[in-house]
Amino acid sequence: MEHFVVSARKYRPQTFKDVVGQQAITNTLLNAIENNHLAQALLFTGPRGVGKTTCARILAKMINSDGNTSEDEDFAFNIFELDAASNNSVDDIRNLTDQVRIPPQVGKYKVYIIDEVHMLSQAAFNAFLKTLEEPPKHCVFILATTEKHKIIPTILSRCQIFDFKRITVKDAKEYLKYIAEEQGVTAEDDALHIIAQKADGAMRDALSIFDRVVSFSGKNLTRQAVTENLNVLDYETYFTSTDFILENKIPELLIHFNTVLSKGFDGHHYIAGLASHFRDLLVCKNPSTIELLEVGEDTKIKYVEQAQKASQAFLIKGIDIANDCDLKYKNSKNQRLLVELALMQLASITFDGEKKNSRHYIIPPSYFKAKGIVPIPVSKPELKSKAEEKKSIPQTAKPVEEPVMEVAEPVIPKLSINKPAKVTSGLSLKSIREKKEHQIKQMDVVIDEENLPKEPVTQEALIEAWNSYTATLHKKGEKIMASIMEMEVPKLEDTAICITYSNNTSKIELERAQYPLLAHLKKACKNYDLHLNITVNEEVAKKYAFTPLEKYEKLKEKNPNMDLLKRTFGLDI
Repeated sequence: MEHFVVSARKYRPQTFKDVVGQQAITNTLLNAIENNHLAQALLFTGPRGVGKTTCARILAKMINSDGNTSEDEDFAFNIFELDAASNNSVDDIRNLTDQVRIPPQVGKYKVYIIDEVHMLSQAAFNAFLKTLEEPPKHCVFILATTEKHKIIPTILSRCQIFDFKRITVKDAKEYLKYIAEEQGVTAEDDALHIIAQKADGAMRDALSIFDRVVSFSGKNLTRQAVTENLNVLDYETYFTSTDFILENKIPELLIHFNTVLSKGFDGHHYIAGLASHFRDLLVCKNPSTIELLEVGEDTKIKYVEQAQKASQAFLIKGIDIANDCDLKYKNSKNQRLLVELALMQLASITFDGEKKNSRHYIIPPSYFKAKGIVPIPVSKPELKSKAEEKKSIPQTAKPVEEPVMEVAEPVIPKLSINKPAKVTSGLSLKSIREKKEHQIKQMDVVIDEENLPKEPVTQEALIEAWNSYTATLHKKGEKIMASIMEMEVPKLEDTAICITYSNNTSKIELERAQYPLLAHLKKACKNYDLHLNITVNEEVAKKYAFTPLEKYEKLKEKNPNMDLLKRTFGLDI
């Protein structure tokens, strides 16, 4: 068996032009070399596999090249790579400072590349400070780390820091495409895109995954082979799930989720991927944001097509439900049920059945029809003679849609109800429901208030009408309401009937019964502008006598001779 070199080593960049996704840093280093403006202590920091060590090697080779050396010259005698994870003691740093004093035998600079520098101990960092701050002219230090926050500030202040960024999916895919062409591998665009996404911004991981998938599928790299080998959910899984959700097919959706679980995938991975899928669909709703979609060209077309089927409100609600399930997944004792509930909620977003609640509470006309309630539109009252009325009423047994009533004086029109009214308790649910129905029926009645009478009203006429309505309540047996009306005497202020109670309970009870009361008062006083103004004043309660002394003072106000009687006979209170 021949020796195999992995792609990460075989295709390691040899010049700054070959470095993927770090153009800003490579251009800065090139300009620094050309302008002789290179610092003697550099710190390369960033995620794994983005080119920190590669750029350090290229930089060390370039600063030693004088133009006369061959391209294959690697200046091995001038470049020293140290692993700080295994050389992290003070003695190792002392050995390093001793070597720094010796000038290079070939080339101009001795370059020390210290990888994983954050692994140095505190004492080793302190021993390294002086050498790092004032190294010899022929020495350049390049420190590399993935965890800059672990390096002490005194080291950071002595270095020129370069932050390497994650390699984008697009750049990684393009480089993988170049590697596939070099190796003679036929690869689908979506397959390379999945590998680039799986690498999570690390080019070395992308090349390692590429080697593994090529070993699995051979020279023909397909999307299906990649998803099987990497154990990732395919785009088609989420496209199918979204179709079921949009069509409200809950049984099919749950069976589809069970199929995903049977393939060995985790429910947490599935629901998180579904949230990302909704996000991608939301991105496709606007042509200006399609560029945020990191998928292949063929898959992008499918995303745009499915985005047209889903509304923006649905996608936002779907992301919220899926994200909420994602957050609760780890703490849930029944994780599968949690995901299934989230899927059923998603499939019910666009469902127009009875289980979708409405916050407007609009009662449909069919409800009134079932109750036998016929709303009667009321026209402008007109005075007609008996003969004209007989002519206007058709001689049929059918109910009249727009009856015209003879009006001697304007009255409030009544609604006709086919079913006879039943006497119910004032505290029963049925009575409350009938009150609501009555209020709704009043909404359908249109009254022309402009031509109703508005004659002047006197205080005496108001008191008479008020007392007559109270007497009517006594006859009906509504003793509580009658006693509330007898507690206070109303006062007329213009068209406002003002009445003040000592507690809020009496006010509420009178407000509930104000409509029939106002109807009686308006009719009796012949003024349809009258309205109630009910207030609460706790000071009113002081006029009632509670103690014996207060009762005596009340009696004395009515009859001053009470005091004479008390003094004559020597009475006590």
